[in-house]
Amino acid sequence: MKSQLPSEREALKLLNQAGCAQDVVNHCKAVADLAVEIAEACDRKSKKVDVRLVRIGALLHDIGRARTHIVDHGLLGAYLAEELNLSPSVVSIIERHVGSGITSEEAEKLGWPVKDYVPDTLEEKIVAYADKLIAGSRRVTFAVALERFIQDRTTSEGSVRLLLCMHKDILCASTSEGSSR
Repeated sequence: MKSQLPSEREALKLLNQAGCAQDVVNHCKAVADLAVEIAEACDRKSKKVDVRLVRIGALLHDIGRARTHIVDHGLLGAYLAEELNLSPSVVSIIERHVGSGITSEEAEKLGWPVKDYVPDTLEEKIVAYADKLIAGSRRVTFAVALERFIQDRTTSEGSVRLLLCMHKDILCASTSEGSSR
């Protein structure tokens, strides 16, 4: 594939070849559908968004779940994406979608290579955000997603703040007034 974006069909094939369970594939499809809706809304508001990158990144964001279902799936998925010669932009989406992002301090505690794994580009933020609004393959409101996030004992106060900032960034980018959907 030589560092390019695969097609949607190729991305789904990669998930299956990696060994992702069907419920993971269904989740990735649901995240991709929502992420594309958000990206298109941002694009209509004159925010430059690579909608194709969002779709492919969202489809592949959980490829690491073929190996593990713990927080490390983002890092393992990024390694797998690099081995598959996927675009560095897709690798970054996979690596940075976990939680609301993993700070360098949190990465060190997890035993990961020390760097920030916090979504930076609008495409990364859109995929990470859409992932929080999909439970299994079902959409939930931001209020429900936030409550689930807060109730998770592994979620730090800093991660909650990052999620709230991501929510604000996405709303500002996708709506003219920042009103909720």
